[in-house]
Amino acid sequence: MFLLEIALILFFAKVGGFISKKLKQPAVLGEIIVGIFIGPAVFGFIHPNDTILHMSDIGVILLMFMAGLETDLEEMKKSGKAATMVAIGGVIVPIVLAVIVTHFFDIGLMEGIFIGVISCATSVSISVQTLKEMGHLNTKQGITILSAAIIDDILGIILLTLVIAAIKPAAGGNIFLVIGKIVLFFIIVMAIAFAFLKFIGKHSNILATGDRIITFSLIFCLALAFVAEELGVAAVTGAYFAGVILSQTPYQDKISYQIQNIAYSIFTPIFFVSIGFQVQFAGMSHVLLFGLATVVAAVIGKLIGCGFTAHMNGFSFQEALQIGIGMIPRAEVALIVTNLGLSLGVINQDIFTTVILMVVVTTLITPPLLKASFPQKKSLVLGENLG
Repeated sequence: MFLLEIALILFFAKVGGFISKKLKQPAVLGEIIVGIFIGPAVFGFIHPNDTILHMSDIGVILLMFMAGLETDLEEMKKSGKAATMVAIGGVIVPIVLAVIVTHFFDIGLMEGIFIGVISCATSVSISVQTLKEMGHLNTKQGITILSAAIIDDILGIILLTLVIAAIKPAAGGNIFLVIGKIVLFFIIVMAIAFAFLKFIGKHSNILATGDRIITFSLIFCLALAFVAEELGVAAVTGAYFAGVILSQTPYQDKISYQIQNIAYSIFTPIFFVSIGFQVQFAGMSHVLLFGLATVVAAVIGKLIGCGFTAHMNGFSFQEALQIGIGMIPRAEVALIVTNLGLSLGVINQDIFTTVILMVVVTTLITPPLLKASFPQKKSLVLGENLG
């Protein structure tokens, strides 16, 4: 049955992506919508199990690995200050708006802050896929979105620890330990980058033989993703930096081409369809008003928090709008944090359902909005391969 489910997911993902592109929308939008229809929310053809979810995890890791491979490091360095300010704005404004919204619905202050923290973390994978399809991933806007998303994830982790410590002191953990682990991760990344590039230079003849460099790259990506997760940083952040490091080698193009074939043949479509699987319409009706208010706050929070700060840091109005839209989607990190909050009793089932609604709406609206915000141009070869 499992093999049939994978076959169906891949088939419907490609059909959904094809239809979406025919309608002049990114393929990712069609893949997510297909997941809603074939998953538990509508027809229930497929009920996700642990194996499918693990394959989905590999999909998002490979997607972020490819984003790292295509990152222009010099452009990334240039965007450092702007990306940091965009990330800070994208954390502060959503939290403030979440507290205001929850106050009107008579929900406690700490719960409001917790919802704000949930809405901080950008699911950059949605924007990455859309930008790749349009050929805009390696623009200064694309790199700023990537950099800011990583920074706001880290800020979100720190804030999450503080909020849980305030509400549930026994479960909160040590904030200094959390910060220490994050610092340790970046020290490890820099040390690995130095040692790894030196190793590549010395053993280029061995690695260049056959597909050794591809296998080695996958090992490196998964290992750094594991280290990141163990140190409390998102696995996708580790995968992204693995890609950035490998982008400095002579094998960048070869690795990118081969990994793209592996990822887009099976793992990445499963990831985007699996997002649709997480949609649950049951229980949404009685929290619809609060849910919609939370969604509006989440969208405006990123548009203002990220877009305005981008504009203040030298981006044109259109570029700032593109950055704001690119920071809108929430998905895997928001769901992980929400599950944690529910298990600790920090939030109730109604708030959990509201977050699901926020994830669904922000995920679905971002691809078409992002596409509309960029001047139309012919997709790059990479984008043509995604449907």
